[in-house]
Formats: sequence, C-alpha cells, structure tokens
Amino acid sequence: MTNFQVYRKVLNFSLLGFLVDMLALAVVAGTSVGGFLIMNQTTDRALIGLGIGFIVGIVLAVLISIFISNRIKAAQIAMMVKGVTEGQLPEHTFKEGFNEIRGRFGKITVFFFITNAIKSIFRQIGRGINKIGTAIGGQAGDTVTSVIDSAIQTLIGYLCDCCLGWVLYRKDINPFKAGCEGTVIFFKHGKTLIRNVGRIFGMGLLSLLLIGGSVFGLSYLIFSNMPQVFNALSAEITEAFVRAGETAPEFITDIMLLTLFVCAILAIVVWSCLHSVLIRPFILVGVMRNYMAAGKEHMPNEQEFAEMQGRFPRFSKLYDKI
Repeated sequence: MTNFQVYRKVLNFSLLGFLVDMLALAVVAGTSVGGFLIMNQTTDRALIGLGIGFIVGIVLAVLISIFISNRIKAAQIAMMVKGVTEGQLPEHTFKEGFNEIRGRFGKITVFFFITNAIKSIFRQIGRGINKIGTAIGGQAGDTVTSVIDSAIQTLIGYLCDCCLGWVLYRKDINPFKAGCEGTVIFFKHGKTLIRNVGRIFGMGLLSLLLIGGSVFGLSYLIFSNMPQVFNALSAEITEAFVRAGETAPEFITDIMLLTLFVCAILAIVVWSCLHSVLIRPFILVGVMRNYMAAGKEHMPNEQEFAEMQGRFPRFSKLYDKI
C-alpha cells in the first residue's frame, strides 16, 4: 500500500478524534460558564465559581483524553503500523482498529506515561542545543532558542507516535521494553530517519502557506469591511491598558495593524486544527514507514540499551521498569 492509501483508510480516526477534542473543549467551556452562573446567582463570587467550573472541566477533559482520545489515537496508529508493515488493511479499518487494541487498555495507558520519559530525553538534548542561542545572546539568540524549541517539540510528537506504533507492533513483550526499543531505534538510526525531518517541516510549511494563507486572505477581505468593530475593539483594549497604568502597543491602537493581527491569529488557529486533523496523519504514515523499517532491520539489543542508560538518566529509569 502507498502512503496515501494507508492515510485514506485511517483518516476517519482523525476526524473522530477531532470531534472528541471539541467535546472536551465544550465540557470545559460548559462547566466554566455553569460555575460562573451558579455562583453569580447564589453569591457575589462569580469569578470563584468560574475558576471552580474551569478546574472541574479540566479534570473531565483529562478523563476524556485518557479513556477516549488515547484509544482513538492508538487504534489509528495500530492500523498505520499494520498498513506499512503488512502492505494491506482490512475493509472495515475503523472497526478493526478498535478490535486491535481491545483488551490492551492497560498497555496503552502505560505507554502514554512512558512518553513523559521519552519527552524528557529529548528535552535534555534540546537544552544542549539551546546553548547555541545562549551563546549568540540578545534577541537573535532568543529567536534561535525559540525556533529550536518549536522544532524539538514537533519532533517529539512524531517520535512518541512512532514509539507507540512500535509498542503496538511488539505486542507480545513488556511495554516498557518496547518503549525502550522504540527510543533506541530513533537514536541508532538517526541517519536513516533524518529524511523525515524534511517531510515533517516541508509539508508543515506548505500547509501553513496554503491553508493559513487562504484563511488570512479571506478573513482580511471580510474584516477590512468592518472598521467600526475594530475601532470599538481597539478602544476597549486600549482602555484596559490605561487602567493598568501601561501604554497600549501600536498594533492595538492602529486599526489596520489590529485587523492584520486578528487575521493572523485566526489563520494560525484554523491552520493548526486542519493541519493536525488532515495533514499530520499523512506525514506520520511516511515517518512511521521509515521508522518501522529501521526497527525491523536492526532490532535493538542490550548493548544499545546500556549505551542509552549511560547517556540519559530518564532512559535508565524507564529501563529499570522492564
């Protein structure tokens, strides 16, 4: 199967995941508003009610993520792995995906805790790389550090998904060991997998230009005909700055700049949602194919585990749980 064929078969998981994420967001908004209204009607501490409602909503959203979103993501990745390793997928991919992870909830939950250890390993690498920005110093150094951090966070997301794929592929062994193997695969086959970086950032930039640019242009055409709205918005925000004893920045007081700023924010938000739902799964299929091929070609061994333990303390803690 080609990458596009696999992507087309697993896209329904992304769409369902998006709906669940919207549900979690609605829960947070609903409990926050509910807390505000209840406390506003019964006491004069509406803001406290808002805070309590928000906390309750966050707890519920976390539970939704653990019990629903994680299973959807695991089912999708299980089908990706099946597609790129076996070259075929069942006709009813959606049903088969959940069948694949049935009875493995504990292992999947363990993996999502394992990801914290994997992320910490990459953060350690990131801190070393960020010394470049510190050495440069000033605004240029801060920019370099910010770009590096963003790139590392993006790579971490793909690495964790690939490691989950490896855990699901190695379903007959301890998930902690499979997680260690997945981490080793990335580091030991960096030269093989480095081509994925171009795919990740190249397609990400292309989708930003196409999706984000389209949304920005369309929103500007609409908002540029609504000067009264942005005049009122500018006045409200400027007044808030004045009450705080500060001067409003130019992009707030200048109506044209404020319009462009709102359009840019809207474009980034819409792009981020559409990219994660429609574009990222396609990129991940290609990355997963290279990742799984590298792991199958050279299965990680104890010597490589020992080398990783010496380099990364968090890997050692992860290995100790095997």
